[in-house]
Amino acid sequence: MNKIQDFNFSNKKAIVRVDFNVPINEDGIVTDDTRIKAALPTIKTILDKGGSVLLLSHWGRPQKALKKDPNTSIENFSLKRIIPNIEKHLNKEVHFIANLEDKKGINSWNNASSGSLYLMENIRWYEEEEKGDNSFAAKLAELGDVFVNDAFGTAHRAHASTATIAQYFDKENKLFGQLMQNEIDAANKVLSKAEKPFTAIIGGAKVSDKILIIENLLEKATDIIIGGGMAYTFMKAQGGTIGNSLVEEDRMEKALEILAKAKEKNVTIHLPEDSKVADAFSNDANTKFEDSNAISEGWMGLDIGPKAKESFREVLLKSKTILWNGPMGVFEMEAFQDGSKAIAESVKDATKAGAYSLVGGGDSVAAIKKFGYENDVSYISTGGGALLEFFEGKNLPGIKAIAE
Repeated sequence: MNKIQDFNFSNKKAIVRVDFNVPINEDGIVTDDTRIKAALPTIKTILDKGGSVLLLSHWGRPQKALKKDPNTSIENFSLKRIIPNIEKHLNKEVHFIANLEDKKGINSWNNASSGSLYLMENIRWYEEEEKGDNSFAAKLAELGDVFVNDAFGTAHRAHASTATIAQYFDKENKLFGQLMQNEIDAANKVLSKAEKPFTAIIGGAKVSDKILIIENLLEKATDIIIGGGMAYTFMKAQGGTIGNSLVEEDRMEKALEILAKAKEKNVTIHLPEDSKVADAFSNDANTKFEDSNAISEGWMGLDIGPKAKESFREVLLKSKTILWNGPMGVFEMEAFQDGSKAIAESVKDATKAGAYSLVGGGDSVAAIKKFGYENDVSYISTGGGALLEFFEGKNLPGIKAIAE
């Protein structure tokens, strides 16, 4: 398979699938352009090599909105709003194509000179996109000589512009963008080439969301730290009292299975020894610290406590490879952010000491950025669900379509 750095883009029209599903405020201003900046190296490489670029991306879920309200305006989901941001970063005009029926825009693209940059309107405005429709993908494919997938964040979706389109290009003319390649390399470094001790930090609300990733990591990791709401299902499964803490009663047996399997495979599961508990799910609630397996009636665990922070830190500082997916508590509330902040600091310090650290998943990425450590870890993934499915051992359609 060709690498983008080696490909001859001279006078080629490149369709580049990016993930520009970025937050935009009510004034139409992009509030976090991380994903846009992540795609710039690929765009620049193609333009610098004499190619022209047509960017395809989705934004939000317009079809869902249309079903709720048939009068929904495309302006509420328009990618036009991100053009100023792209132009600012590239210091280059971005031409806009309103849709596949926009004859003026399509003709302009077809006759564009080398080095031109175009953006098509939100691809999910077409219901054929999420259906992975073949004829729709074929129409898209007709617009380019080469297809470049640089949208790791949507690699787990078998959509028309992420996977189906690739079948209309031969092996020589479909390739990964630099961001996609970096994401795959980083994930493989952790999943297949991890230097041990390898610690996976798995947080979040529900065990059910993370069962597959935990089971797959039992084959790879030496240590697994479990935090967030999901920890209390493990606590209760082992006979602990957890007050009003979040619990999935139907997953307690699975939690015990995971603990037994970990013991069998000599993987150490680290659960939070203590928790910061509250008498209500509120930033203004009364709080105290209690052992995680002995939480008072009427109280709920919303963050890890000081003992857990210290023991988790000890594990992380001994690690050579670290994966962080999911926060330790309700870090969006200031009263319950200390646990996630402590983990972020420990990951930072372990990285500084030589560990390879990969942070992925929307909440953990948000946490590392919130605490200002985004430049102090080895790699931050742009993929949430895609990274999760990668670590679950699944074949991602957007990757498979290019690699085949």
